[in-house]
Amino acid sequence: MAPLYPAVEPRASGLLDVGDGQQIYWEETGVEHGRPAVVLHGGPGSGCTPWHRRLFDPARYRVILFDQRGCARSRPHAGDAEVSLAGNTTQHLIADIEQLRSHLGIDRWLVWGGSFGSLLALAYAEAHTDRVSEMILWGIATGRRCEDDWLFRGGLARFFPAEWHRLLEGLPAYLRADAVAGYRELLADPDAGVRRRAAAAWCLWESATPDWPPREGLADRFRDDRFAMAFARLVTHYVHHHHFVEDGSLLANAGRLASVPAVLVQARYDFQSPVRSAWELHRAWPGSELAIVGDAGHSAAAPPMASALVDASDWFAGR
Repeated sequence: MAPLYPAVEPRASGLLDVGDGQQIYWEETGVEHGRPAVVLHGGPGSGCTPWHRRLFDPARYRVILFDQRGCARSRPHAGDAEVSLAGNTTQHLIADIEQLRSHLGIDRWLVWGGSFGSLLALAYAEAHTDRVSEMILWGIATGRRCEDDWLFRGGLARFFPAEWHRLLEGLPAYLRADAVAGYRELLADPDAGVRRRAAAAWCLWESATPDWPPREGLADRFRDDRFAMAFARLVTHYVHHHHFVEDGSLLANAGRLASVPAVLVQARYDFQSPVRSAWELHRAWPGSELAIVGDAGHSAAAPPMASALVDASDWFAGR
């Protein structure tokens, strides 16, 4: 099993003004003339972490991390109730990626994305195929309604009935028909206490499903109330709007990526993103390789997943 690379610090960072009153935080690690790679984090709303830097050989890669609109170190922050999400769509994020690439003087880059980041990576690559050299995706999501219904509208409840019941219990009875719409409404409530309780309940559901074996309780990252608020607002916003993509379009258009080599890393026991989506994407994408990782779930930090992701980046670095 390939270990993570040693921790490294950014050699450059900044805030990029991308318009609409938005500034996105970016940072760069590795060597200046290394193979360019950009990391698209999940959530939406998770932000990048120092862990992401360790998935690439710093002697061979020029790695760009950035926090998507509204989260982590980007500004304004969706954890503040008055911050509008109207200018936060998949199309805005794609434009931000292109603006960042141009700002850094990069012609083509490897695109790495996990969970929601895999959806965003597909949308970006299908729109700007000429700017993508390779791709590494994990926890595959293709933006289809069936995937969101599985995770957020009761499909996954067959494995987590108590946790799903608890999520619905956090809603007034009249909002329980659609948990996404219901929590989106509570997260916009004028009462700060209502908003805070809604974010905590949503993030408790999000905590139940990533790990293998599953864990109980609130994941550590959600103990920061501002992080939890931004995460819950952004996830419900994107899911409510079907990620701003036509149902099935990303999978249907995967043939556009035939010339782009890719490694799809998928955990066998990923409750959030079942392996079927990765399999279907692989079949639709001639240039892809599918690596199914046993004894792992949706968390890419689990050793089997992290090792497979390092193997993928090492393989491309050696090509």
